[in-house]
Amino acid sequence: MNRYPRNMIGYGPTPPDAKWPGGAKIAISFVLNYEEGGENNILHGDPASEAFLSEVIGAVPWEGKRHWNMESVYEYGARAGFWRLHRLFTDAGIPLTVYGVTDALARSPEQVWAMQEAGWEIASHGKKWIEHKDMPEAEERAVMEEAIALHKEVVGEPPLGWYTGRCSMNTVKLAAELGMKWVADTIDDDLPHWESYDNHETLVIPYTMDTNDMRFAGPATFGGQEEFYEYLKATFDVLYAEGEAGSPKMFSIGMHCRLLGRPGRMAALKKFIDYIQSHEGVWCPRRIDIAEHWAKEHPPVHPDMVPSQMEKDAFVAAFGSIYEHSPWIAERAWELELGPVHDRAIGLWNALARIFRTASEEERLSVLTAHPDLAGKLAAAKRLTAESSGEQASAGLDALTDEERTFFEKANADYTAKFGFPFIICVKDHTKATIMEAFPERIAHDRETEFAEACRQVERIAYHRLKDLLP
Repeated sequence: MNRYPRNMIGYGPTPPDAKWPGGAKIAISFVLNYEEGGENNILHGDPASEAFLSEVIGAVPWEGKRHWNMESVYEYGARAGFWRLHRLFTDAGIPLTVYGVTDALARSPEQVWAMQEAGWEIASHGKKWIEHKDMPEAEERAVMEEAIALHKEVVGEPPLGWYTGRCSMNTVKLAAELGMKWVADTIDDDLPHWESYDNHETLVIPYTMDTNDMRFAGPATFGGQEEFYEYLKATFDVLYAEGEAGSPKMFSIGMHCRLLGRPGRMAALKKFIDYIQSHEGVWCPRRIDIAEHWAKEHPPVHPDMVPSQMEKDAFVAAFGSIYEHSPWIAERAWELELGPVHDRAIGLWNALARIFRTASEEERLSVLTAHPDLAGKLAAAKRLTAESSGEQASAGLDALTDEERTFFEKANADYTAKFGFPFIICVKDHTKATIMEAFPERIAHDRETEFAEACRQVERIAYHRLKDLLP
């Protein structure tokens, strides 16, 4: 098997109606990253100082040394920035989700008290604010378990949500296995989605890197508070319009005490909050509120067939008749690089079509000749495949007048005599009348043109057959 694990389709062109409470047109998740006291520091047992997301331009780790300016930046977030943001959001009546680095929370008891008094959700941001990418799975699990245990000790209850940020390929799976109700270590969608790992299911609530104040401290920067405000406003306007059009989405905003807690930048945030509160139908929930809503309105669905996960025999049994009496197409398609994009009708149609298109002319001719005549002898004798029988009936070809039957008998005979294969048309795209009109037009083709047209019709028939089986 050659399987590609990345999901490049998601909800596709028709995302679900989020059904946000009260008919809200948008859900805005404000997230405060609390990292102050959990950053790299030799006081914390790290080999060097922190060098990421600060006001220190061009910062690099200082091996074996404390970095006074770097520490001061982080201390500002705890000492001043947090309280400024706390006042803003409590005054606005908007609850936050906190991504709390557990070591930072343990070093900030008054801030934790204020978060809880305000009714904020405190999710886990890992034990320390460090990279997980190079950790073996067992080591990462142990670090995450340690973070959860300390979180329960400091906060009084275990976290229900998880965001590492500096994650590994195993982080989301491990968070699911460790019982998180939601995980945010993706930036892959504008709506939550369910993921399953070895019978452990979790809701992924995507996060953001663009509507995030981290861009005040990186190469792709916001030039100032107006630029930040305008970007937030533009994002809101587009998503709000989509919600008004019947497709509500969610919108995450990432914040850091030491960055957005600075007075000049917070002016943009206050202006944005005033702007969204001037609109009807804006829901500003915690992420646990989103998780509980989604679990109620959009519980996980387990489809009967997941093509990319099927063993070969089951795959061929399910899809071997998509191309009339030609299971070899499904057999070869199973060998392709299949993944989540092939678990929907169009994706699997494309995989099967690739095999058909690259087959020899003789093999493609065998597929054409496997098709029955329209309203022919096999239909009269009720010897069609179930698929062909239903398709012909959908166009009324199972209820012909004597005159119509005579027409089809002669037209089929003339067509087959000229081309050496039966007349094939996707009857689900036609009526009986348009099918009869197509005969003289197509019989006028040369063989090369008509062979190509017949192959296109076979592919179209395959699409409709798959559409009846898969999303």
